[in-house]
Amino acid sequence: MSTEGEPKLTAKTNVLKTRDDIHPVLFEQTECEEGMSPPCFKLVSDSGCSWVRPGELFGKKKLRERIEPWLTSLCQSEHLSLLLGSGLTNAVHRRATGSGVPGMAKANFEEFDEIIQAEALRSAHACGRSEGNIEDQLRIANEYHRGVEIAAALGDAEATSKAIRLRECIQDVLIMFSTFIYTGEQGIANAVPEKREDAFSYLVSFLMSFASRSGTRDRLHIFTTNYDRLIEAGADAAGMHLLDRFVGSVSPLFRSSRLDLDVHYNPPGIRGEPRYLEGVARFTKLHGSLDWLDIERNIRRIGLPFGGKSMQLVSSAFAEIGTDASQLMIFPNAAKDRETTFYPYTELFRDFAASLCRPNHTLVTFGYGFGDDHLNRVIKDMLTVPSTHLVVISYNDPLDRIMNMYEELGRHAQVTLLLGDHIGEFGTLVDSYLPKPAIDRATFRMAELLKARFGTRSAEATKVEPAPSQVAEPKPGDTELDLEGL
Repeated sequence: MSTEGEPKLTAKTNVLKTRDDIHPVLFEQTECEEGMSPPCFKLVSDSGCSWVRPGELFGKKKLRERIEPWLTSLCQSEHLSLLLGSGLTNAVHRRATGSGVPGMAKANFEEFDEIIQAEALRSAHACGRSEGNIEDQLRIANEYHRGVEIAAALGDAEATSKAIRLRECIQDVLIMFSTFIYTGEQGIANAVPEKREDAFSYLVSFLMSFASRSGTRDRLHIFTTNYDRLIEAGADAAGMHLLDRFVGSVSPLFRSSRLDLDVHYNPPGIRGEPRYLEGVARFTKLHGSLDWLDIERNIRRIGLPFGGKSMQLVSSAFAEIGTDASQLMIFPNAAKDRETTFYPYTELFRDFAASLCRPNHTLVTFGYGFGDDHLNRVIKDMLTVPSTHLVVISYNDPLDRIMNMYEELGRHAQVTLLLGDHIGEFGTLVDSYLPKPAIDRATFRMAELLKARFGTRSAEATKVEPAPSQVAEPKPGDTELDLEGL
């Protein structure tokens, strides 16, 4: 937390801010008293709230009462979007294999490595990050290569050979990067069948908790910064139909025009307008994808199996269609805005801004660490609309980016926080705190029926008959209608 005197976040601290909480509530797991079912929690010192007393122990039931109804109501906003980061892939991979996604080996640009790494580090510091990542390195390498190409075009013979060598180094790094992404998919796909099925079951429940919206609401729009195809695989397992900008079956083509397509059906024997088909969501991969290639000035999606057994599938897929890794469409950098003008990313970020900055809109983030300035700026603009709301769910916040972003936003009444190793843990979140994956008309009909039945009975039970002296005597001029009115 940024202000002095506020409780300090630790690795085991959970942060909750929902409903009428004025400030984030900090609590930690502790030993249970006799008769209580674990896990048990207590407030962190100097942290307080209106729904639990200092020193009082509470459990999941108390947390569920605070979280689940609130998220259910937010998920029925007129517009709903979901922003998923690398935390989702790590959560599902950990559930399937028992470990997170393996870290990628440091990119090596051979004789150009020292210059590229130094500039990538400087760029990362300018963006508030402690060290450069693969995207920073690729962006610097591409800029370096472009500069050498310009020198070669002006007749510098040494620059010509250097440009060729640097291009080869960039392609090798891209192959390594794509192989690393594929390794994450491979770990999930080749896990023990029982573990894999359990992981996908939780992924399906997670997605359907947000996608199960009544037909009168706008479609859920899923955004992701991930390059892998885990969300697509989860949608396939759930029977969801994802609407993106790609058109075609054999080799889908990215379309610049935003076709406002949807899926409807005509109920048997009913005339009039068609009904919305359930299990449909819009889908945008903001940073590109492992299976997107630039082929003859068109962006196409190639048929690459999810988590195939052979690591050569990626490079062989490039060779099969006569291209190389330099045509791989992954976002070169998530820290600067200059690259967002490149095609097709300009279309993708336009979709992101158009979807978020609307009245009565709720954005839910999961596993997103708020490290992308160009996305954070859109989120800030979204919250200038008073009827919008931001829900941040994360397992941890090691760099304090989320809490710093919360303080920077300033619009605390429009922000919900669920952070920590309990309420932000993927399995616990799905089991206990997310809306059930069937928020449909039957749910509301049941609530109305229960209210009508038990609400009427309660009113009848508490109804007090007036004393005889309290009953008005009829006057000579009163009519029968007047008496009924009494």
